[in-house]
Amino acid sequence: MNTRNAYALRARASQRQSLPMTGVVPGAAHPAGVPAAAPFGLGTRQGSLPARMGGDRHVLADRVANARLAQCEESVKGRFARIVPALQRVVALQAMPEFAERAQGVVREALGCELPARLLDDAWATGFDVKTAYAHCVFEALAAATDQFARDIREQVEVVQDTRNFFLDCGFHSVDISPCADGRLKGLSRYILRLPLSSFTWRKAYAGALFDVEVDVRNWTATELRRFREGVPSTVDAGTRYLKVAVYHFSSSDPAHEGCAAHGSNDHQAIDAALGRLKQFRQAIENAFCCGASTDILLIGVDTDTDSVRIHVPDGRGDLSAYRFVDNAELYAQTRASTADAARLAVYEAVRAASRKGGWASGQGEPHDGMRRLIVNLLINNLSQIDYVQERHGGRYADIGHAERYISVGDGFEELQMRNVAYYAHLHTLEEGAADMDVGIKIFRKLNLAHGLPVPVAIHYRYDARVPEARERATEKARRVRDAIRQRYPALVAGGDLQCRLSVQDLPTGSPIEIIEDQEQAR
Repeated sequence: MNTRNAYALRARASQRQSLPMTGVVPGAAHPAGVPAAAPFGLGTRQGSLPARMGGDRHVLADRVANARLAQCEESVKGRFARIVPALQRVVALQAMPEFAERAQGVVREALGCELPARLLDDAWATGFDVKTAYAHCVFEALAAATDQFARDIREQVEVVQDTRNFFLDCGFHSVDISPCADGRLKGLSRYILRLPLSSFTWRKAYAGALFDVEVDVRNWTATELRRFREGVPSTVDAGTRYLKVAVYHFSSSDPAHEGCAAHGSNDHQAIDAALGRLKQFRQAIENAFCCGASTDILLIGVDTDTDSVRIHVPDGRGDLSAYRFVDNAELYAQTRASTADAARLAVYEAVRAASRKGGWASGQGEPHDGMRRLIVNLLINNLSQIDYVQERHGGRYADIGHAERYISVGDGFEELQMRNVAYYAHLHTLEEGAADMDVGIKIFRKLNLAHGLPVPVAIHYRYDARVPEARERATEKARRVRDAIRQRYPALVAGGDLQCRLSVQDLPTGSPIEIIEDQEQAR
């Protein structure tokens, strides 16, 4: 894992100006016979890509959307990057009179928040508690970023509706996405695939993309029951399908070390494991409900160095192959100098060409039209993200390894979608997620503990306000998980090196974050 340059990158980010997010612009026109960019049309990224030449950009890149996302990245990551410099200034003020007032002024000006008064009032006797202060500032930056994304979501009602209609037009009444929990995939929806958040899509991350088949079967059942009872989002006779997507990742720069940690940076193992879970899910539906035709599966790979994707193309029976895919890094290089119509046609033809591959990649014909349209639009969207990385990072991220700011435990903050912000451990009991937590602690030993900083752990669960006492049960679950985490890492707790904050949130996307037990979490 590459952590040696994480702090240098954060320091540089703190010097940039933070800007608010703005609106979304749809994609451009398309040639006859070729699917248009999805109404959520944003742009692209790359894998083994050519060096940026001058100021040229890909013809299909959405420049307005890229600028908007760049402003968002500057704003969110800038908050986190300014924490250490601000606290360094506070530490330097300890011997000065009116320390508390001066310190609050520094933090307020640099970070837009305040420190708990008790940290400053007792500093003259006990010394300034840098570890608790650092964790508090991280949690405040997280809250501000989540609120920023939530406001943006509320401004995208039309975009969300257009995306929902697009999925339905493609024949999908629900899209369930399971990426790897690696923080480098945290921006999968918003940046890499350019999909707005909505209740139409499920998204839960698991280490190695090894999603829980039983949980997803229950999600499928709930979706189908609602269609049967309410006709939402489509009626049972509409012929639409439930789409399950698994997302693995790899590193084109350092494949032996910066790939998926859950699979030992073995790309073949990561692909086979994700593909195996997808097959198990579809087989479980067929075995239990005898209606496997109502489910589709899709496998996507992400080069976390460049954010370019590989989309594995299903055949006419819906089956996938590890060897039958479209490499968007290659498409980007091939189409960058093309006209817009020619570039879109090339994307469409690449999907068809993948279906005609022989040998181990061979399959039974082409996917159905809706799946083909979806794949084409995802590839076009990703072209803008490839261009984004080209323009802002020279085609390849400097932090190709881990550079997360906190560990997210529980249901996660789905509104906050950005690369390398959080390492995610999806768990409802520590026993089932112990391996994920251990990996997270191992990552933060290099990122934070090696620099004298604590590991911030944000424990967050969602509840359904329509269900009596659901909030109380979610709160109790958060406390129980916090206690179990503390018991698992007693040495870190004793040294103040593990700091937790608990919160809960109602189910609707963009609902307010409710912080609980502030004093307990600040210990």
